[in-house]
Amino acid sequence: MRSIHPTRFWPLPILVVLFAVAAAAQYRRQAPTPNDFFRYNYQEKVPPKTPPPAPVLPPAPDMVVTHHQITLNGQPLRYTAYTGMMPIRNVTTGVTEGEMFYIYYAKDGVSDLSRRPVFFIFNGGPGSATIWLHIGGLGPVKVALEPNGQAPAPPYHWETNPSTLLDRGDLVFIDCIGTGFSRPIRPEWGPKFWGVSNDNAAVAEFIRLFLVRYDRWASPKFVLGESYGTTRAADLSGYLTSQGIALNGVVLLSTIINTDSFAGDNRYVNFFPTMAMTAWYHHRLAADLEKLTAPEMAQKAQQFASTEYLEALYQGARLPAAQREKVIADMSRLCGLSPAFIAENDLRVSLPRFSTELLRGERQMTGRLDSRFTAYETDPGSNQTAFDASDANISNAFLPAFEDYLRNQLGYKTDRLYYVLGGGIGPWSGTFDTVPSLEEAFAKNANMHLFVGMGYYDFATVYYAVEWTLAQMKVSPEVRGHNITTDYFDTGHMIYIDAKASAQLHQDLAKFIAASVPAS
Repeated sequence: MRSIHPTRFWPLPILVVLFAVAAAAQYRRQAPTPNDFFRYNYQEKVPPKTPPPAPVLPPAPDMVVTHHQITLNGQPLRYTAYTGMMPIRNVTTGVTEGEMFYIYYAKDGVSDLSRRPVFFIFNGGPGSATIWLHIGGLGPVKVALEPNGQAPAPPYHWETNPSTLLDRGDLVFIDCIGTGFSRPIRPEWGPKFWGVSNDNAAVAEFIRLFLVRYDRWASPKFVLGESYGTTRAADLSGYLTSQGIALNGVVLLSTIINTDSFAGDNRYVNFFPTMAMTAWYHHRLAADLEKLTAPEMAQKAQQFASTEYLEALYQGARLPAAQREKVIADMSRLCGLSPAFIAENDLRVSLPRFSTELLRGERQMTGRLDSRFTAYETDPGSNQTAFDASDANISNAFLPAFEDYLRNQLGYKTDRLYYVLGGGIGPWSGTFDTVPSLEEAFAKNANMHLFVGMGYYDFATVYYAVEWTLAQMKVSPEVRGHNITTDYFDTGHMIYIDAKASAQLHQDLAKFIAASVPAS
C-alpha cells in the first residue's frame, strides 16, 4: 500500500498552528528550570507578552515580641514569644514567594544555647494549621477541655498547659503555606509550595533562615510532626541532613509516612486492631476480654490480625468453608460485630461500615480521629457516617481560644483569615513514601533518635499500620535497638487532648530529649 505524507492535504492555517505549538513547546523546554532547593513539581507557564498585574499579598503585621511567665510544678517559667512572618525566598532569584506565620517561644535566662534544644513543630492535613499541637498539646497555654478531651460548653477559653514542652526546649510552631495566616505572595505561586517535595523544601528553608536569624546553629535540633506532619518530618530528616543540618531527633505523633500501609488487603489487617480496641473501649466484647488491660487487648487483636486473619484474606475464595466460619467467629469475638455482618462484607469491613454498625443498637456512631467519642446517628439505617463525631467534639473550641490568645496575650492583630483546616491550599499529590528519606538520615547520622507516639483509638493513622511501616524500615540493628522509641496511648489521633495521655507524652519526650542530646 502506498504511503501518503500526512501533511500533503492539510490546509495552510493548520500547518501554521502546528508550527506555533511546536515552537512554544521548544521554548518551554529551553526555559529556566525551577531552582533545585525548592525541588518544585511545577512547570512555569510561558508568560504572555503583556502580563496582567497580579494581586500581591497585603503586608502582614510586623514581628511582635512579648514577655510572659507561667507556673509549672510550683516553679516560675519565664519566656519570650516572637510572633510574625518568615519570608520564603526563591534562593536562585532572591524573590520572596511566600510568607510563613510562626510563633517562637524561648525560655528566658538561658546562658548556653548549645545545651538548649529547639523544636520545629507542625501539624499536617496537609492543609492543617499548627493550632492543634500549639494550643492543644505542647505550647505554654492550651484550650480548656474536659480531662478526656471532651469540649465544654462555649464560650471557650485557654489556660496554662501543665504538660508544655517549653520546660525542656524552645518551641517554634510553624504554619505552612496555605494554612493559618501563611500565604504565597501571589495566588498563582501557590503550586510552588503544594506537594510533598515542594512543601518539604519550603519548610527546610524556613528552618535554615530561622537558625540564621535567631543564631541557633549550635543548638540541638528536633522536628516534630503530627499526622501529615509526620510525612513532612520524615522527609525533612533526610533533606536537612543533605543540606548540612543534622537533627538530634525526630518526633512522629499519629504517623503516616507510607501510604502502602493502607493499600490492598494491608488496610484491613492494619485497621483491625483499632476496631478491636474501639469495641473493647465501648464494652461490646465478652466479659473475659473486657477484663484485659488495653495493651493486653491490643496484643490479642494484633496476633489475630497478623496470622489467622491475614491468611484468610490471602486465601480468598480458596479458604475452606470450615476455616472461613472459624475466622468469622474469631473476628466477631474480637471486634464486636455480628458474624452475619462480617460474612456479608466478605471479611472486609470498611471504616464507615464499622463506625455505623458497632453501636447501631444504641443509635450511635463512633468517631474517626478518636473512636472513643460518639454522636447520635440521625439515619439509623446508614452505613456511612455523616460527619466525624470526634472532630465535631473539639474543632469549634480551638479557633476562638487561639484568636483570643493571639490578639490579647501575644499582641498580634491581623484581619487575615486563619485557615484552620483546608481552604488555603490547592491540589496535593495523593500517595507518598518518605521512609527512604528517614532511612537516609539514619544512614548519614547514626546518632539521630526517633520517637513514635500512637493512639489506640485513632482511625486516621491506625497504630498497627505504623508498626508495619517501622518494621519495613532499612536501618542498622544498632539504630533499631537503641535509637527508635515507641509508645501507645489510650486516646485517639490527637494524643494530647486527654489529660492523662498528655502527661504521659510529656514524660516520654523528656526522656527522649535526654537520650538525644549528648552529655556535656
